[in-house]
Amino acid sequence: MRTTPLNLGIMYGFLGIIFTFLAIRNAHETVFNFMTIIFTIFATLEIGVAIRAFILHFRIKKMKKKQ
Repeated sequence: MRTTPLNLGIMYGFLGIIFTFLAIRNAHETVFNFMTIIFTIFATLEIGVAIRAFILHFRIKKMKKKQ
């Protein structure tokens, strides 16, 4: 199976959702504990990479369509 930007975007998006879920589950009394902040940072990075991968996928698709 080839690694395409669309596959990477889906994978990173799913990981971002998992880290968001873990951050929400870990925030019992307050959101300012160490693990909640770590999960939130990882979720933000994963979702950012997923968005960039989706943008790259659509740019490649657009360039192929022009040719």
